[in-house]
Amino acid sequence: MQPVQAPFPATRFRRTRASAPMRALVREGSLAPSDFIWPVFVRDGDNLSEDIASMPGVARLSVDRVVAAAREAASLGIPAICLFPYTDPAKKTKDCAEAWNPDNLSNRATRAIREAGIDIAVMTDVALDPYNIDGQDGFVRDADGYVVNDETVEALVRQALSQAAAGADIIGPSDMMDGRIGAIRAALEAEGHRNVALLSYAAKYASAFYGPFRDAVGASGALKGDKTTYQMDPANGDEALRLVARDLSEGADMVMVKPGMAYLDICRRVKDAFGAPTFAYQVSGEYAMLAGAAANGWLDGDRVMLESLTAFKRAGCDGVLTYFAPAAARLLNG
Repeated sequence: MQPVQAPFPATRFRRTRASAPMRALVREGSLAPSDFIWPVFVRDGDNLSEDIASMPGVARLSVDRVVAAAREAASLGIPAICLFPYTDPAKKTKDCAEAWNPDNLSNRATRAIREAGIDIAVMTDVALDPYNIDGQDGFVRDADGYVVNDETVEALVRQALSQAAAGADIIGPSDMMDGRIGAIRAALEAEGHRNVALLSYAAKYASAFYGPFRDAVGASGALKGDKTTYQMDPANGDEALRLVARDLSEGADMVMVKPGMAYLDICRRVKDAFGAPTFAYQVSGEYAMLAGAAANGWLDGDRVMLESLTAFKRAGCDGVLTYFAPAAARLLNG
């Protein structure tokens, strides 16, 4: 008697991969321009666009060009733009007073976008490093270069209030000082800025992926010491959950993991644990690796761009800060 031939398994996963329509039908996640926040670098001048060598395809823009960029982003369906200033070195000081100057680059760009009537959310960065002669996110008061916490938080509150007064919709504290979310939230409420949202850089790691960003904001070579006493150890995961829990309890509306691609496990854990709006920052080094490889013909630039952004959504992110935002949006819009 011939042995009975076992039937092929009833489930063939390739059935739903057999054509583009079938793949679209069962796709678990989706990517859209509305998932992006576009980080933009602002510089002084008029009608200027200055290429950043370490970030292919990215430039520092004068305020008028930033307004044009915001208009382009809105037309592509990108809901938010995030401003980072390239501050004149002569305005960088120990007291960082330019950080809360109503007429600093970030505030001027915010007002210009608001005055242009563009239907886009403006996000700003709260940290002292663009204005600090020491290159740190907070005040250096000790001989050993240690960044002091509570005095820095007082300055961050002043900076956040100046940004809210200029018309920022979202304020992004990226400094990683303890207690800054609660202090900023209390100050915003007291000054009547009740609808200004806080997107906390809750889990920001002391990463080596930030190098090109420091070029972009003119901080390369200015940093005295490092940031390991306030940014997270890349080996830690549980600590990220504790930080997110604290920032949400202090009034953060949204939370961020930074960097992104090397920390997708943290994104997933944060989303699963809290269910809060969760973002990641595809930082300058992550962008530069892909953009640089694509420029050299080593990778298919469009495909790796969309694949990398899809990974953030698969990991649980509600959105991503990415320098690819306009290029990705154009592709997704067809």
